[in-house]
Amino acid sequence: MDPYKYRPSSAYNAPFYTTNGGAPVSNNISSLTIGERGPVLLEDYHLIEKVANFTRERIPERVVHARGISAKGFFEVTHDISNLTCADFLRAPGVQTPVIVRFSTVVHERASPETMRDIRGFAVKFYTREGNFDLVGNNTPVFFIRDGIQFPDVVHALKPNPKTNIQEYWRILDYMSHLPESLLTWCWMFDDVGIPQDYRHMEGFGVHTYTLIAKSGKVLFVKFHWKPTCGIKNLTDEEAKVVGGANHSHATKDLHDAIASGNYPEWKLFIQTMDPADEDKFDFDPLDVTKIWPEDILPLQPVGRLVLNRTIDNFFNETEQLAFNPGLVVPGIYYSDDKLLQCRIFAYGDTQRHRLGPNYLQLPVNAPKCAHHNNHHEGFMNFMHRDEEINYYPSKFDPVRCAEKVPTPTNSYTGIRTKCVIKKENNFKQAGDRYRSWAPDRQDRFVKRWVEILSEPRLTHEIRGIWISYWSQKLASRLNVRPSI
Repeated sequence: MDPYKYRPSSAYNAPFYTTNGGAPVSNNISSLTIGERGPVLLEDYHLIEKVANFTRERIPERVVHARGISAKGFFEVTHDISNLTCADFLRAPGVQTPVIVRFSTVVHERASPETMRDIRGFAVKFYTREGNFDLVGNNTPVFFIRDGIQFPDVVHALKPNPKTNIQEYWRILDYMSHLPESLLTWCWMFDDVGIPQDYRHMEGFGVHTYTLIAKSGKVLFVKFHWKPTCGIKNLTDEEAKVVGGANHSHATKDLHDAIASGNYPEWKLFIQTMDPADEDKFDFDPLDVTKIWPEDILPLQPVGRLVLNRTIDNFFNETEQLAFNPGLVVPGIYYSDDKLLQCRIFAYGDTQRHRLGPNYLQLPVNAPKCAHHNNHHEGFMNFMHRDEEINYYPSKFDPVRCAEKVPTPTNSYTGIRTKCVIKKENNFKQAGDRYRSWAPDRQDRFVKRWVEILSEPRLTHEIRGIWISYWSQKLASRLNVRPSI
């Protein structure tokens, strides 16, 4: 056996217990001591290794999206969009690409109930022939903030009070009262879709604006949408209490049971596209992540289907160590100037290097399945076998060369260095349109939820008044509070 090609696997377990180094262990229940009752010796290598490994079994919990579960399957192109993008995995109908998908809640800890009212993560890793494409999204098409510099603050506000370790809405409403752009996201959070019945019955959205690039070099803005073929189902507040009380992992169990029974979850992928030349024709900024693109103007176009037909083999390896990064794109798909996306391109990779180490992309679940090569080497947890002598570029001794250039956007920029808010904020129109599109009973449930959290004793009259002003006289009449704006 070539030891350099061997990879550890439980499929090759020895018939007896060993140390990590492979040495046989003759006693796995007693420490090495001086005599029967003497002190334990530090030279008991197996004891030290066993305990040291145990105390390091947990990697740092994700700051957000800690509670999650993954499943594997494939993405299949069903409609020809080769005129819109040169992405190889979208080259023709019938092309299939292996994927792994992670569903999650955003705010709460890893052991929290899956029935919490919260945004759900919907992240898809495509293992394409040109590298990995990570489409990291949510079950809402918008987010609370539009600039990445605000992300630590919004998460701190949503997380538990650092003094009491209790999530308290007075803190959330205090912070968000300064962000009227958050209203549209609240129209998803506190709507009936705020608690999905399970992961199979919820939508997914890429949230951000990306760009598609055709072979001709033509660039289009694009948004991605996942639509479940089995429909959208949600839990009422009362149902969530019952379901969560009975099983805090109900959505994980549902996903596992569905796949195990052959009832494979499936979503249709749709895109919206926009010519960048039309960017200024709207009353909002199309790159503002707190806004949606109207489907009556920019209709959904079908692309393909996502099928999950395999459960994960190991939770730690394929959920806890599964690492997504919006910076991972492939030729034919690129970023836009979306300010939140621009920040996430750096932040996610930096987060994974903190949680899992600089070589997190060598882990099997994260590694690309195509041939790849660079001179990044060594560092913590590096298990890439290398026998070459040249680890620099260029070199006369190494024939490796740069890849052929792929099309990328050719935007040119002029302007002064500045920190500013985008000009077309238009924070209220889309939120109002969504609210008015609901049936009266759905509106009432939405208002009832807001009445409840706005009644918190620690909310000041000023903060409550701001939210009343945001949401309308209907809330004001129920709370017997007059708007302050």
